[in-house]
Amino acid sequence: MVVVGDEGATRTVRRGSNGFSCMADDPATPGPDPMCADANGMAWLMALEAHQPPPQGKTGLIYMLKGGVDASNTDPFASKPAPGADWVRTGPHVMVVGDPAILKDYPGGPRPDTALPYVMYAGTPYAHLMAPVG
Repeated sequence: MVVVGDEGATRTVRRGSNGFSCMADDPATPGPDPMCADANGMAWLMALEAHQPPPQGKTGLIYMLKGGVDASNTDPFASKPAPGADWVRTGPHVMVVGDPAILKDYPGGPRPDTALPYVMYAGTPYAHLMAPVG
């Protein structure tokens, strides 16, 4: 279990044994958004948090079975919604990161149908597949 502090720094509070790291919440968003990621997914998340290029050639898996809340579907660095926009609320989903080839047949944009698979952050180095579950 990893905890993310107000400044974005992470701290391990309990070490697991299955290769996934889990975070109880992202304090930068208004809703609960616990997530778990494999090692490649965690490296991708840490690159996003640090505004660094994501790892190349490493496909990762992240899951958010309680859903999540984001400031934008198009701007990976948005810290709040654009004027007049609401927070993006997504139901339970898995994310596949790090493989641009899988994104070509899925829609993206500011207001996708989150009940269907779509590309979040399309056109950026952080584009990834969002696939609803449940």
